[in-house]
Amino acid sequence: MTIEATPTEANGRAQLSLSTAAARNLATTTKSEPQMQGISSRWLIRMLPWVQVSGGTYRVNRRLTYAAGRGRVSFVKTGAEVRVVPPSLTEVPALRGFDDIGVLDALAGRFVQREFTPGDVIVEAGQPIDEVFLIAYGKVNTMGTGKYGEDAVLGVLADGDHLGDEALLEADATWPHTVKAATSGTLLALPWPAFQDLVSHSDALRDQVLQYLATADRPVNRKGEAEIDLAAGHEGETDLPGTFVDYELAPREYQLSVAQTVLRVHSRVADLFNEPMDQIEQQLRLTIHALRERQEFELVNNREFGLLHNVDPGQRIHTHHGPPTPDDLDELLSMRRGTRLLLAHPKAVAAFGRECNSRGLYPDSAEVDGHKVPAWRGVPIFPCGKIPVTDGHTSSILAMRLGEDDQGVIGLHQTGIPDEYEPSLNVRFMGVNDKAVISYLVSAYFSAAVMVPDALGVLDNVEVSRPRA
Repeated sequence: MTIEATPTEANGRAQLSLSTAAARNLATTTKSEPQMQGISSRWLIRMLPWVQVSGGTYRVNRRLTYAAGRGRVSFVKTGAEVRVVPPSLTEVPALRGFDDIGVLDALAGRFVQREFTPGDVIVEAGQPIDEVFLIAYGKVNTMGTGKYGEDAVLGVLADGDHLGDEALLEADATWPHTVKAATSGTLLALPWPAFQDLVSHSDALRDQVLQYLATADRPVNRKGEAEIDLAAGHEGETDLPGTFVDYELAPREYQLSVAQTVLRVHSRVADLFNEPMDQIEQQLRLTIHALRERQEFELVNNREFGLLHNVDPGQRIHTHHGPPTPDDLDELLSMRRGTRLLLAHPKAVAAFGRECNSRGLYPDSAEVDGHKVPAWRGVPIFPCGKIPVTDGHTSSILAMRLGEDDQGVIGLHQTGIPDEYEPSLNVRFMGVNDKAVISYLVSAYFSAAVMVPDALGVLDNVEVSRPRA
């Protein structure tokens, strides 16, 4: 018979005390609560001022605005061919609200594709406007002449921007500025004769253009709102103008959105395994964290009320070179009064830090709720991983003014709902099914509203990838 030695005896030593593996059978372990990697700082939810919406709908009343914003046109690419998506042509001010898909299809088919390379002059100042251009891909600079004759970059146009439709408002219109390519790219050009030919064959398009021209010369202020007629600097018994403040007849209404899930816990787990931690409480805690993460994602990305999709076209700008520079953030801040915060993907924050380092600058810092966050010009820059990074290269930076009283961005919720567990979040018992599984409906109600267009702005085409050394 063969006798095998224990591992301890095989090493030449006999075991002198109880092993830790055996001792654990008599010991109580010290344990943590269940952990979750998906929890972020959720600065947007924390910083938004939340307004009570008792009726479930919030209406934003504004002054009547005549000026139509210049939205972004969309494109589809098949191989090397680029075509404009016909319905997106309504982002051009002259076509805003036009819904004849057949005419839009015909108009889209008349655009001609052209390529450009860095340094190409697309149009020259003073030349007649004889084409409309849609920028499908790439960046172009609008150039002017400075006070002392030097070249100056007045603005940047990029993916989805358009120019040349201003010719509708003026006979024999000429280009006010030179447009030069900053990168390589693709544009679509529509010759004016092709547009005029389509107008002559479409009564609906002709009526649309005439309606646009009829409203284009109405007196407006620099924000596009209907002008309030005033008199100032006069003397004596001058006849004073009469005026009134006109309102939008169909103001926008925001309805509370919802994020929901059904939490299921087996009754056996709830009955027998509740010490030292309540299983239902822990399941609920992690579920609520997931709902709040989804809530912040929707506040940024939802196509109806998300901030990225509700930036006024006049409040969208592009980076001048690619990565976000101090100059870019200065321009973004200059577009509104009282910017309270900047919101950026962590990679965009890092890219801005690299640009500051390359210039020998050190960004400010701000203390918020006991946390130090980077800042620029005294405005805190909060990280938000819910802002998308497109193709791993480009992202956006949001800037906003906050608060109902300051005509800023606000969050919408309703407190005091039945079975409320947290503000505007409730947990409702749904019963026990025939498999002894307990169900709870967990719901979070929320939305966001922009009081006036200049409360929210965005810096687009922010390159976050690290350049090759």
